Amino acid sequence: MSEISAAEALKQKLFIEHKNGVLRADDSTIAAAEEFAKGYKEFLNNSKTEREAAKSAIEIAKKAGFSEFVRGKKYKAGDKYFINNRGKAVALVNVGKTPCEQGVRITAAHIDSPRLDLKPNPLYEELELALFKTHYYGGIRKYQWTAVPLALHGVFAKKDGTVQEVSIGENENEPCFVVNDLLPHLATEQAKRTLAEAIKGEELNVLVGSYPFKDDKESELVKLNILKILNEKYGVTEADFLSAELECVPAFKARDIGFDASLIGSYGQDDRVCAYPAIMAAVNTPMPNHTLVTILADKEEIGSEGNTGLNSAFLKYIIEDIAENEGANYREVLKNSKCLSADVNAATDPTFQDVMERKNAAYLNYGVVITKYTGARGKSGTSDASAEYVGFVRQMLDNANIAWQTGELGKVDAGGGGTVAMYIANLGVDVVDLGVPVLSMHAPFETTAKFDVYMAYLAMKEFAQ
Repeated sequence: MSEISAAEALKQKLFIEHKNGVLRADDSTIAAAEEFAKGYKEFLNNSKTEREAAKSAIEIAKKAGFSEFVRGKKYKAGDKYFINNRGKAVALVNVGKTPCEQGVRITAAHIDSPRLDLKPNPLYEELELALFKTHYYGGIRKYQWTAVPLALHGVFAKKDGTVQEVSIGENENEPCFVVNDLLPHLATEQAKRTLAEAIKGEELNVLVGSYPFKDDKESELVKLNILKILNEKYGVTEADFLSAELECVPAFKARDIGFDASLIGSYGQDDRVCAYPAIMAAVNTPMPNHTLVTILADKEEIGSEGNTGLNSAFLKYIIEDIAENEGANYREVLKNSKCLSADVNAATDPTFQDVMERKNAAYLNYGVVITKYTGARGKSGTSDASAEYVGFVRQMLDNANIAWQTGELGKVDAGGGGTVAMYIANLGVDVVDLGVPVLSMHAPFETTAKFDVYMAYLAMKEFAQ
């Protein structure tokens, strides 16, 4: 074998190696990624909303020995507990061996996803068809939500204090719902709209029925028949919609994609593709060195506001409780803590490469993505992780032989986005975004690579040690 040139040797020493992670992985790693994906797809199918994701997380945690937090109880190293925030956000805590005043490890993902929420007074009849009025939640491309099967999930909270769960449209033997669109033959005027306005918000009306109640003396008989069905099934009246949280989400299941089944297609992978690895890292780390706090937050897609979002005191109060348990100062705990803001980045799409700056873009199968800053244009709305902390994460990933890459969310002036990182950084915690690259982000059917999902799990597990 001929010797390499001096220039080639220097390149190997000095250049970044930007290479498909699968090419460097052995067969056992690929097999492990495939196995991990099975549990992840099951989680996706059971977790179409933030409430369902919180419920799934708690069920997984309970099976692993986590118990519900009890105020005043003295917790010791090795104890595991969870905190349920209104059924829409969850914290898992693994008490570590090191005193918490030396800092805790925080992994923070969000479990809400873009969707169509029903308006408070949604049900109406038009042309003898019954429909729901919706208000879209999060950043969606509205035209993508037409002519796809939708399921209805959520709760009715009745005046008497009872809460009735709703889930209809997921099983093949159940009816589903749909937002209809114009046929191309009659869409000449619609086609003149910009893509952003092709479907307007007030046109995202969900078709829910057509049979009238058998009485020709009254009006709105189709609406009446729908309310009759809902009353018989759930015991609700039209007024109960006023105190309901009902969400229309895509009705299809998580599926393998490609002849090689190397990819996963599903609704809601932003950000449940990071939430599931975070949950499993907590479950599979029985005795961490530092106390591990795994946050599964709500409301990230609309700015993390509200008492279940991370722009609230939710995390701060958890840290205060941890500090109080050990007689520590919670400000010292926060100051010395480290966090992975576990959120996705955009994968480079071969068809739409022009929106990315290729030297600083993420790619499928290249491993977990470190995003030093998010924000828009001039880094607006981001925490911008310090060089020292990024160096810490680099060393951690390299020492564990975990495939990773860096990425920005598109070209500088092309757009941008945000995560929960800045809210955690505002508490004085070192934080950087780390997550999975996604194609078709915020669409009803998003695509990820099994290899990247597994690398995210390994990264979060290593961080938890």
